[in-house]
Amino acid sequence: MRAVAQAIAACVAAVAMIAASLTHGAAPDPKAGEAIYSRCAACHALAYDRTGPRHCGLFGRRAGTVPGFDYSDAMKKSGIVWNEATLDRFLADPLRTVPGTAMGYAGIKDPKERADLIAYLQQADRSPECRSAR
Repeated sequence: MRAVAQAIAACVAAVAMIAASLTHGAAPDPKAGEAIYSRCAACHALAYDRTGPRHCGLFGRRAGTVPGFDYSDAMKKSGIVWNEATLDRFLADPLRTVPGTAMGYAGIKDPKERADLIAYLQQADRSPECRSAR
């Protein structure tokens, strides 16, 4: 009986993995995300503030808290802590996610592009450029 339960559990896990790969496609590609980041570079940089705040140190940071950056009240009051899920939601539709945000960007509709961009930002956050910017 135990062997049957283990076999069923293994099958369920395999089906879940297949479903996840169909839903999410290929693994996120930080190199593709770097190219997507060029769209962000009009207003953002990794290690310093521009029109938008820096992205080094983004993960785990509460939205609206980069010292010295002048955020909208909406962003400061959003309660968001940046992680993969919150960043994915925000990048999909910034104006809906944080109504009143000063970021007037329509968002990235393609989930694969968002995943690639997030993978790039995570990789960049571990880079010497970001480590020295902290």
